[in-house]
Amino acid sequence: MRLIKINATNSTNSFLKELAQNSSLDEVTIVVANTQTSGRGQMSNSWVSEPYKNLTFSIFTPLAKLQIKHKVYLNFAVSLAIYDTLLTYNIPKLCIKWPNDIMSAKKKICGILVETTFSHLLIKNTIIGIGLNVNQEKFSEELFNASSLKNILKKDIDLEPLMNTIVEKIEYRISSIESGKFSQTYEEYHNALYQRGIPTTFLDKKSQQLFMGIIIGVSFVGNLQIQLEDDTIVEYGLKEVSFPKV
Repeated sequence: MRLIKINATNSTNSFLKELAQNSSLDEVTIVVANTQTSGRGQMSNSWVSEPYKNLTFSIFTPLAKLQIKHKVYLNFAVSLAIYDTLLTYNIPKLCIKWPNDIMSAKKKICGILVETTFSHLLIKNTIIGIGLNVNQEKFSEELFNASSLKNILKKDIDLEPLMNTIVEKIEYRISSIESGKFSQTYEEYHNALYQRGIPTTFLDKKSQQLFMGIIIGVSFVGNLQIQLEDDTIVEYGLKEVSFPKV
């Protein structure tokens, strides 16, 4: 395993992608930054983090056995690795908000970005970007639902041991799906899914209409499955549906 520590970068995922393109990475490589000026989340969303307070890092992981059709399980595995880690810190009402935000009740504490490279029918490697709010106490008004471990636990958290545990959990979870433990991973992800089985108000991003529904799960291509009031089941992809601000 190779660890690269840098003071500042636009994005640790972008840094690793460039490194992978310009050199032959053949081992797990971690890039951790004290300051990330243009962090990226799902679908080009930005990730804002106070310098030296949080964990902003990315992990390059070579893969050999995972087929493209199992890509969604990579997302499940990484989300569960963060979830597993934070369970040991006794974070209350911990859950995974589709597709891979980590929440404490209705407060977001971690964002994840999983990017993959394919070779024929296999996933060749993945770059996993993690932005975890650890010791930051104040957030901008537009981040109305953001929180941190310190705000929740009322104490400072040592960053390095926390990161080391996350990396260990990710390696374990990826190894599990590479060995074929898809059903177990699928079940554990769904058991931790935010608002699953609870009547919830959603916003259809295309029509801008609010509607009521119940999350029943996530499909094998990663779409959110929602049961409507007439019992029909609809699927939404990224950026097609959201939880309205409260």
